[in-house]
Amino acid sequence: MQSRVVCAAVFLAALSAWQQSADAQRLDPLPIKSDKVPSLRADLQLPGGGGTQGGLAGSCDQQVSTHTDADFSGGTYILQGGFAEDEMAAVSFVLPESAFPIKVDMVEMIFGTSSATTSTTTEWSMVVWSGTPRSGQIQYEFSSDGELLPHIELGPGTNGINVQLSVDPSDPDQMYVEDDGSHTFSVGFRIDRHNQQIENPCFAAPPSCCNAFPATDTSGLDASTQNWIRAVDCGIFGCPSGWSTFAEWPSICRPSGDWVIRATWTPANCSVLGACCTPEGVCVESTDQANCEGIGGVWTSDAACSEVTCEPPSDDVPCCFAATGGCLELSEADCLAAGGAPGPVGVPCDQHTCFPVGAVCMPNGSCLDGLTPDEAETIGGTFMGDGTTCANIDCPEPTAACCFPSGFCLVLTELDCTTAAGTWNEIGTTCEDGDGSGGADLCETGIPGDINGDGAVDGADLTILLGEWGTANAVADLNGDGTVDGADLTTLLGNWTG
Repeated sequence: MQSRVVCAAVFLAALSAWQQSADAQRLDPLPIKSDKVPSLRADLQLPGGGGTQGGLAGSCDQQVSTHTDADFSGGTYILQGGFAEDEMAAVSFVLPESAFPIKVDMVEMIFGTSSATTSTTTEWSMVVWSGTPRSGQIQYEFSSDGELLPHIELGPGTNGINVQLSVDPSDPDQMYVEDDGSHTFSVGFRIDRHNQQIENPCFAAPPSCCNAFPATDTSGLDASTQNWIRAVDCGIFGCPSGWSTFAEWPSICRPSGDWVIRATWTPANCSVLGACCTPEGVCVESTDQANCEGIGGVWTSDAACSEVTCEPPSDDVPCCFAATGGCLELSEADCLAAGGAPGPVGVPCDQHTCFPVGAVCMPNGSCLDGLTPDEAETIGGTFMGDGTTCANIDCPEPTAACCFPSGFCLVLTELDCTTAAGTWNEIGTTCEDGDGSGGADLCETGIPGDINGDGAVDGADLTILLGEWGTANAVADLNGDGTVDGADLTTLLGNWTG
């Protein structure tokens, strides 16, 4: 028994050291000083659907929201060197309700390199949310392509750059953000591709010799609940995965300052009014574009309803024909009479896919090619989109409830469960506590040898067994052979937890 306890202690000590090492790589701060930070300025090209604001920026005072006191043109910063591909840095701002909807004019963030030995190219994305990154909705997302939106390119050495994304105020399309009820909007940046990739960021940080990273400031963390990070999943032994505020991260993972991000925006009380044709074909006077398009309407700037003609709603459907794969916009009755397959009412053919076929992800993590959405639903799979194939789809690994000897439960993949010495259950099972006992139903079978049911096999259980030695039909009869004897003692000692 003593050797078993010693081995357990050694394992736990090694596990703790491994976790601290992995978490330390998450922080990996790289202090840098850059006296002059150049700007990477890019004007966004919105694909329509924003708000038309003739001369809005000139007639209304712009506002700047940020949590950092860092200088965006030069100074001292801390690069978050453990930042991996597909991770995101974001900040949230709470505004007066009367400010919404707002027009986001510019979003900025400082990136940099520390003693890099080579030139670096970093592919990135910028995202704007209504609400917080975790619970809000993405309103706009733009990714660098090396042409319209340049990648971040820095030379060898220690360098900083201010990535600025803005919309030309004369552009008829603008970035509008409505109030989702939280009076909050958020902006953030994602690293899509490092200059030098690594196989697993959970075990080794991206090398600072060859990559650029996002920056936090050096003056301390002032807005722990408004700074966000979306971390990659390193399992139960890494920092929390998914979206977390800095306040929710353990101290070993948490950056020491605020993200060097700021947003410039214009309040809505400068909105230009016009006429709005609603989806029902009714004209509404004196509304702004954001509110009109928010209800699916068509807006005309500086116009009265007497100056516009609103088209009545269409009752046509996209009608698909199997013989040709073609589509016509017909009434549902005509479509059926012609032998076609009708789609949703009011959707034009150019926005409807006839007879979609693609990859289907199954609950067990496998993938099937060439199925329709109906076929996917019939077999319990998830249709991944028209034209997709298993070759370009990564189906998520199946998860299930993983029970630990103590009765604790986590939903994990089979590999993660095995790595943590747990017992993996059937695919799709959860850690639900349906009986309200305080533990997962699937993990309440108990540990063999836990005679008193306290979740541990220890001296208290041994005392009960020895007290019932040789007794028939006793609780310590672990193997159910009718007698408490050496076989039961072997079972107890084999599951000893101490």
